[in-house]
Amino acid sequence: MSGLVAIAYPDVATADAVRDELVRAAEEGLAQLDDAVVVERTADGEVRLHQLRSSALGTAKKGAAGGALIGLLFLAPLLGAAIGAAGGAIGGKLADEGIDDTFMEDLGARLRPGAAALIALGGTEQRELLIERVKGYGGEVLQSSLSRADHERLKATLG
Repeated sequence: MSGLVAIAYPDVATADAVRDELVRAAEEGLAQLDDAVVVERTADGEVRLHQLRSSALGTAKKGAAGGALIGLLFLAPLLGAAIGAAGGAIGGKLADEGIDDTFMEDLGARLRPGAAALIALGGTEQRELLIERVKGYGGEVLQSSLSRADHERLKATLG
């Protein structure tokens, strides 16, 4: 089951470092990371979204791989890859999965200028290990879809 957590940090560098930790944890199989966006409020009050990666790019790569495989079967791998990539990119744009843009913009507007927040969507069966990896960065839990007990435990650990 996926959950959403939004944690504020004093600057973009810290939020990026925590996101990098989550990406490594996902690569190691410790967590499932569906999306992770750093929301920055610049010194002049502008809200910027730093996406982990384009979902369209990810689906384009999957589409290209699938298309190349089909193309190999019909002895036209480059054509198959091109068609698969285009189809994957279009599918990714239409799906628009991940964290809601309006939610991210609203949260960014609540940050103090110069601050940033990490909004992560995903899950883990090993929550304590994951929290242990990121607790050294501190942070303030702004919002989560965790249970009340887990939300409070996360706040206490980070705070």
